[in-house]
Amino acid sequence: MPEILVCQVGELADGAVRIVKNNNQDIGVIRHDGAWYAYRNFCPHQGGPACEGVRMPAAVELLSEGGVTRGLHYDESEMHIVCPWHGYEFRLSDGVHARDEHVRLKKYEVVERDGSVYVLV
Repeated sequence: MPEILVCQVGELADGAVRIVKNNNQDIGVIRHDGAWYAYRNFCPHQGGPACEGVRMPAAVELLSEGGVTRGLHYDESEMHIVCPWHGYEFRLSDGVHARDEHVRLKKYEVVERDGSVYVLV
């Protein structure tokens, strides 16, 4: 399987993203909590650069037993990628849209080998 060199293992800080080219497509490679994630940098909504948006915890609305809102809570265990064009949110773990499982980013595998990080295309 073809691969693209992303960086050396210690070169990309936790929370950072690097965009690499694969022919005419950009791939966003994200380092979060020591893990690597890679997605096509193309939002299925209207083509925005999804991987260049902020990453933030999922917002969860807290409701009382009567259904009255008690505000928002941020779930640090589920990080989202937020497309900068229109705010579409995708789970960092799998690239699936936060509300519609049929909408997703194209995912790529990332490997560490001999001190370098590669994305498999």
